[in-house]
Amino acid sequence: MKIFFRRYISEFVYGAVDGTVTTFAVVAASAGAGISSAVILILGIANLIADGFSMGSSAYLAASAEHEESARDTQKRASPKIIGTVTFLAFVAVGSVPVLPYLVDVVTSLKTPNTSLFYVSSVLTAVAFLTIGFIKGKVGNQSSWREAAITLLLGAVAAGLAYFAGDILAAWLGVRL
Repeated sequence: MKIFFRRYISEFVYGAVDGTVTTFAVVAASAGAGISSAVILILGIANLIADGFSMGSSAYLAASAEHEESARDTQKRASPKIIGTVTFLAFVAVGSVPVLPYLVDVVTSLKTPNTSLFYVSSVLTAVAFLTIGFIKGKVGNQSSWREAAITLLLGAVAAGLAYFAGDILAAWLGVRL
């Protein structure tokens, strides 16, 4: 398993970070616009499925093109199918973290204030970014804490941009939910 993870760490990081960033972007923009928990959940899950499949299939197609190009190379290449699958699974699994509070809220009918749900989602997302970076550092024999901090910083910038874009666009368009 360790050898498998080392071989596919880039696909794991790529899928996990993109899944977390894009799903949190949906959550952040929606929260910034004041959208309900149920709608945030629907948008988040739709993002996970569609964008996750897109990422996985794009990774597969890119790896297939590279694999065909270097078919004469005697080095054993990673399987394009596994590359696409790892990217997709990392995207969906780790990318689902930002919507978990909304899922719990909708399923249990708690009707938790959106601000509280957004804070919980933000903390869980930060933990996901830290974990991805930490794993990347461990597998890549780099400073795990440095990689965790870099991943958190980049994720926070993307999340902040999405939140403020949703907030600003909602105000500019006069959307009141």
